[in-house]
Formats: sequence, C-alpha cells, structure tokens
Amino acid sequence: MGYTIYYKVYVRRWREFIVLIRRACSGLGLRISVRNGEVMIIPNCGKVEPLRIPKKGEGFVKTNLVEPYHSVYTLILYSISSFGDVSVWED
Repeated sequence: MGYTIYYKVYVRRWREFIVLIRRACSGLGLRISVRNGEVMIIPNCGKVEPLRIPKKGEGFVKTNLVEPYHSVYTLILYSISSFGDVSVWED
C-alpha cells in the first residue's frame, strides 16, 4: 500500500506563491505546470504521483515514501501557509 499525503489549501496570494514554486522547482530539477488555477509538480520518478495544488480546494498524492519527493512535497505544501491557509495530514 502506498503512502499518501492529504491536503486542503486556500492560496490567497496566488501570484506570489507561483513565483516561489517556480523558483524552488527549477532549483530542484522538477517540472512544473501552471494552468486554470492549479499548479502541478511533476516528479522524475514513476513511483511518485504528480502533486496537484489548486488555488482553493483539497487533494491527495501518493509518494510511497520515496525520497526526496515525499519530503519535498511536504515542504511545498506547508510553505502554502506563507501565502494562505493549508492543512496537511498523512497516512
């Protein structure tokens, strides 16, 4: 069974968040797609799902505890607290 991160977000300062996330993903070598009020971070690993972050909403992502993706996704999600509201929980 895969390890899953669940989240609920409301990114109030969306444009500022996008600037940070693009810079961080570029430095980490992760691909990023931004469209229709959603950011998608695409890992370089088939065992890890892309992280989809809506401007407002909830979601989940299976990381299977594959590092560094699990830790990076967790850090990205918690960083949303600087731009709005976020709740994160794991199983």
